[in-house]
Amino acid sequence: MTTGPEASVGGPTVLRMLLGSQLRKLREANGVTREAAGWEIRASESKISRMELGRVGFKERDVADLLTLYGVNDKSEREALLSLARQANTQGWWQRFSDVLPSWFQAYLGLETSAGMIRTYEVQFVPGLLQSREYARAVVMIGHGAAGLDEIDRRVDVRMARQQLLTRPGAPHLWAVLDEAVLRRPIGGRTVMRTQIAALIDATKLSNVTIQVVPFSAGGHAAAGGAFTILRFPDAELPDVIYTEQLTSALYLDKRDDVDQYAAAMERLCVEAAPPDRTLALLERVLHEYDSEP
Repeated sequence: MTTGPEASVGGPTVLRMLLGSQLRKLREANGVTREAAGWEIRASESKISRMELGRVGFKERDVADLLTLYGVNDKSEREALLSLARQANTQGWWQRFSDVLPSWFQAYLGLETSAGMIRTYEVQFVPGLLQSREYARAVVMIGHGAAGLDEIDRRVDVRMARQQLLTRPGAPHLWAVLDEAVLRRPIGGRTVMRTQIAALIDATKLSNVTIQVVPFSAGGHAAAGGAFTILRFPDAELPDVIYTEQLTSALYLDKRDDVDQYAAAMERLCVEAAPPDRTLALLERVLHEYDSEP
């Protein structure tokens, strides 16, 4: 079993999305309604909708029946799609942490693992992909302080495993925009923050990581509503996904109007933030301030 993000570009979540997209195109090309497709596999119209959106697993028998209904008789074409169904049902690396991960966050990890570009804005915490172990533990303690030490360790281990994503072959580009408050809020205390700022400095040296900081002097800005992440995938058929986390759940938005609004907000943030070539100097100044404090 893999212990971190898969080296391949397509994790099971995105493979389900790709297969669902292919099945939708075949259904529409053959003039088959969702209701008729559902009847063919002894399921509801809503089940077909969820399959086509990649939000449920696929039974190989159901896919085979749908391909027959859609007139896909070519042996090689059928096998390619059935093989995709089998791959889409494999478990992601995060499944071994399912005891400490809510299902709504497991869905995010599936998308993150397969993204080609991750653009994120944070107003309170350093993004999970850039957290040091000590800082991650301090953040976990804030939300799960009553948990046992073993559970806290496993939650921190998840965060560390996610970070393998940034150094694997074919790693995505991470573009993180941080409110200056992220750097000034002493999560875990000054010693932890010194380690964390040093980790951010190291991250700026990665060719696939861009970090910007929105200074306090910028005043109000485009993302006053809070943190969000935009995930873009290598396959052009897949829409961008907006992820916003709440206290006990998360929102996943992929409608064009929603994506466009968040993308515009991110673009404005990047303009309002200090340019990326000033990030290193800014982080070094903050680190010096933490070093100078008793």
